[in-house]
Amino acid sequence: MRYLAVALPFSALALTVSVSAQDEDPQVAQGRQVFEHMCAPCHGQGPGDDGSAMLPGTAALAEKYDGTRPGALELRSDLSAPVLSLFVRRGVGAMPAFRASELPDDDIAAVAAYLAANAAAAGQ
Repeated sequence: MRYLAVALPFSALALTVSVSAQDEDPQVAQGRQVFEHMCAPCHGQGPGDDGSAMLPGTAALAEKYDGTRPGALELRSDLSAPVLSLFVRRGVGAMPAFRASELPDDDIAAVAAYLAANAAAAGQ
């Protein structure tokens, strides 16, 4: 009986997460996947593998904006597809440029949709 009491809340959480994922706009879902694979290793919200408080891209943006904007891209609501494309195609600072064969325009647009949806859900 104890197992059932512990398992039920987790089952309800899993059901909520799967329903949310099923209801997610396909472009937003694609953007989330692309972000997690291509962007999050440098621009995610977690701490660095080296023990630093932030990942390198997040730390660089936090320093650049000095608190006026979040360093973590997932908390930003001002990154449209054209803005992202500019930085992705040209690179900036230590961030390399990515060719369209490495990161297609559709993927950049999907990442922009994901970031906008994520910021809206977070109340940004």
